[in-house]
Amino acid sequence: MYAKVIVDVPSKHTNRGFDYLIPEAMREWVAIGSRVGVPFGPRKLQGFVVELHDRPDFDPAKLKPISEVMDLYPPLTPDLVELAQWVSKTYLCHEITALQAMIPGALKAKYERHVKVSDLHTNGDYGNLLLQGQRTMLLPIQEEIAAFIRDKGSVEIGALLEKYTDQGGLIKQMITQGQLVEVQMIKDRMSAKKVLTVFPSGQPEQLRQWAGLLAARSMKQKEVLLYLAEQPYPIKLTDLLNELGISASTVKSLADKDYLTIKEVEVFRDPYAERNFPRTKPLTLTPEQSQVFNRISEAVHERNHQVFLLHGVTGSGKTEVYLQSIQTCLDQDREAIVLVPEISLTPQMVERFKGRFGNQVAVLHSRLSHGERYDEWRKIMLKQVSVVIGARSAIFAPFTKIGLVIIDEEHESSYKQEESPKYHARDVSIARAKQHGAVVILGSATPSLESMYGTLPEAAQDTPDGRAPIELLTMKERVEGRPLPKVHIVDMREELSKGNRSMFSRGLHKAIEDRLEKKEQIVLLLNRRGYATFVMCRSCGFVAGCPHCDISLTYHQSARTLRCHYCGYTEREATTCPSCGSEHIRHFGTGTQRVEEELGKLFPGIRVIRMDVDTTTEKGSHEKWLTLFRNQQADVLLGTQMVAKGLDFPQVTLVGALAADTVLNLPDFRAAERTFQLMTQVGGRAGRHELPGEVFIQTYTPEHYSIISASNHDYKSFMEKEMTFRKFHDYPPFHRLILITLSHEQIPLLMRSAETLAAKLKELAKSMAPTPIDILGPVASPISRIKDRYRFQCMVKYREEVSIAGLVQQAAATLGDVVKQHKLTISIDVDPQVLM
Repeated sequence: MYAKVIVDVPSKHTNRGFDYLIPEAMREWVAIGSRVGVPFGPRKLQGFVVELHDRPDFDPAKLKPISEVMDLYPPLTPDLVELAQWVSKTYLCHEITALQAMIPGALKAKYERHVKVSDLHTNGDYGNLLLQGQRTMLLPIQEEIAAFIRDKGSVEIGALLEKYTDQGGLIKQMITQGQLVEVQMIKDRMSAKKVLTVFPSGQPEQLRQWAGLLAARSMKQKEVLLYLAEQPYPIKLTDLLNELGISASTVKSLADKDYLTIKEVEVFRDPYAERNFPRTKPLTLTPEQSQVFNRISEAVHERNHQVFLLHGVTGSGKTEVYLQSIQTCLDQDREAIVLVPEISLTPQMVERFKGRFGNQVAVLHSRLSHGERYDEWRKIMLKQVSVVIGARSAIFAPFTKIGLVIIDEEHESSYKQEESPKYHARDVSIARAKQHGAVVILGSATPSLESMYGTLPEAAQDTPDGRAPIELLTMKERVEGRPLPKVHIVDMREELSKGNRSMFSRGLHKAIEDRLEKKEQIVLLLNRRGYATFVMCRSCGFVAGCPHCDISLTYHQSARTLRCHYCGYTEREATTCPSCGSEHIRHFGTGTQRVEEELGKLFPGIRVIRMDVDTTTEKGSHEKWLTLFRNQQADVLLGTQMVAKGLDFPQVTLVGALAADTVLNLPDFRAAERTFQLMTQVGGRAGRHELPGEVFIQTYTPEHYSIISASNHDYKSFMEKEMTFRKFHDYPPFHRLILITLSHEQIPLLMRSAETLAAKLKELAKSMAPTPIDILGPVASPISRIKDRYRFQCMVKYREEVSIAGLVQQAAATLGDVVKQHKLTISIDVDPQVLM
């Protein structure tokens, strides 16, 4: 029996399966998806089994055997292995990169250099090693080192040098002479958590008898036995010590007498162990909700792959439809995956799912520790849960009976991964659901144009790959007929002309005062963190920029530092201009820190919670701030886009978007769509319960159709105008894009490489005539330097029906020598969401 193994070397030459012999003893353990250790040249590497077969491609006598099976159960299911091949072909990445993305970080290989004693010795006589046919006497210290290593089997080189700090040269000599040999070991980055647990060795009556046999002075030991007689269950050693106020030696003495046993027991690190989630019952659905739910339920029962786009206004009750659809899925003994954007995966969202489904829910997101994520993943693996809620990578949960996949806020750009593999979770979800005959729900108040286009009849002509058409479901009314909030567009040019230089328009200022007086709550959005967006000298025009990136530094007042938000470079605030020495250094632009300060000046006593990347880095901080706001311990929730998504607070009646143009002015064809989505989403936080809501959108371009459509809650008019613009310029959803970014420290080499790539792309595109393929560029990227590397980009525009992957890979291959010799990097992004 043989296995094809994809090894942990992401390169063009290793992007295929290699044949290995499966040793007899491992045949019951090796399966598709198994993680194995295999010899690869002089090294030992981790790999994944992707195929089992009886006939290898090469001479069986020359094949090496698999060294070890690394897990009792394969961490990848066969359908995930198949999905990895699809991800590799679709997003032009190495197959090992796709496979690695599907397992938790704890299982990603950590390679350690170990040494062990050479097998060429005589019966453990370290003083008399047989080397190359000659007997060699060892020094006493060499004997000691060899004995130490032999007792442990192998020792990590760093640990050996730490123990024998003065013997580095001697250890190197022993390796050179072959007395010690170097081996590479594969280790997991993390293991299951184990705790010492106390088990009573007898029944309660027996424990009482043993307590009576103890000497009078052994009062603490008696206390332990009598306690266990009353509660004859296993108990953590630490809990027992804390409960009785005793030392570990007391318990160990009882273990030595065989009255109890101390064992290491595996436990799950549960991030929600301290939380109590009150159980909730299904709510009565509105007529609109019922219509949508019945259609989804029908598809789930049919067990046919179907994709739905659920377009429901903010507050229309999409989450309740999700919950009841999941219950339908569970009733069929099938599993459900719910994807939520990372910033929307709030404690409130987790509470809704845990409250309905209890311990059947696993949660996967980046704010968990590595250990907690690993243990949540193991619960899925061991089939202890049936529902997973998480960010984009949760689509790779190792379920085997998927019946439903829900993608909430499906328009969110964060569903696209920005590092390899650069997959889009929406498209991967549809591909995975197709494998299982599962239903997909794409939910949003502001669907992406790509998804909405997929519901139109003409879209079917552009998708020849057998993808299921998308069926549109709509919910146009808020629950209980609550009105959508009233929206005011404020022209900040007019405010300025009337002498108002504040960041708050007069209308918003008055509305804030009104809500403070009524003790209602306010959400303010500014999609820029920091205090000031740039620092400039008013004498000579010098702007403080990052020395490693072509971007201005942002001023953060709390630490009095200037920071680059791309590479992390930090420098102290300057009091004089580094260029001309002038003292006229000023802070321009506004960030969330400055708004927080201004609120305190204008409204004395106001209680503000600021939520941005700077205030939510600590574990638990996200939950802490939202709990304070929910408990009405703050008047204002101020933040970046993380305050615009997934929040539902009954007392919020006012929302202010302080600078609607922040996203609108970016050099990106999706800028208008993102502005419309952000304004609609943040406005939807107001008036979701009994109290009516009001929204102020402050802008310098009040005439822009994205702002006007958002103020009227009019998705249809926005879509019509934006679709016209996209079709005219051949942008998605009418064409697809591939962005190829090249980077290098030297501009001349980078420019030559970019021109070579573009020329090759154009040459290959001509060979595919009359198929329309447009090659744009090369041009400098909008941010032309990051981390001391200059950046150029080419864009490929093509129709859906063209298979373009081979063309792009062939063109990139022409730069193979430059990549290898000069460390040029080439990044290929299929269907990019960020063009910067």
